[in-house]
Amino acid sequence: MKKIIFYSYLKCSTCRKASKWLDKRDFEYQLVDIVKEPPFYKYLNLALEQFSEDKKKIFNTRGKAFKSKNIDIYSLSREEVIQLLLSDGKLIKRPFLVYEEKKVILGFNEIEYANQFM
Repeated sequence: MKKIIFYSYLKCSTCRKASKWLDKRDFEYQLVDIVKEPPFYKYLNLALEQFSEDKKKIFNTRGKAFKSKNIDIYSLSREEVIQLLLSDGKLIKRPFLVYEEKKVILGFNEIEYANQFM
């Protein structure tokens, strides 16, 4: 059984699409409210390793929380990025999936999900 931790926001339509995709294929996952419980430090660190080419991909740049703050992502250190994301789950790109505790999958793309999980 592959372990999936699914960080989601109830009002997020993309999160609902992703969970429907997983449900339809009988995947089991642990659902976590990203606002009440942002991903653990180690998972945010893993995401930063994976997306080191462009750490902006980890942020929900279209959300109100991001737009209301004047954030220059590229001027922040790795530690500052993690602390900022831990301070407000709405700043994090979602859904935020942790797969087998080794890989982070951001957002929802059917092709990417099929490639990762099938």
